[in-house]
Amino acid sequence: MAPKEPTDLRATLRGGLPDRYLTPEDLVTMFSLPSVETVYAWRRKRIGPPAFRVGKHLRYAPAAVREWVDQQAAREDHDAA
Repeated sequence: MAPKEPTDLRATLRGGLPDRYLTPEDLVTMFSLPSVETVYAWRRKRIGPPAFRVGKHLRYAPAAVREWVDQQAAREDHDAA
């Protein structure tokens, strides 16, 4: 039996990393962003998680996204101190 696709990607990341590369649409869902244009703007400005291209499509390694989130949280903690 094939694994069931998660309905809430944010819950999946809290419980463990998904076993597939993430799409810009996944990041929109995870971070409640207004649109994929925000993800593309992050890439242009080099402020979001690192991505790579597969043909014309952007993909994100789940571990790299987790590391980026952890860095953002650490920066917030440091700035709050």
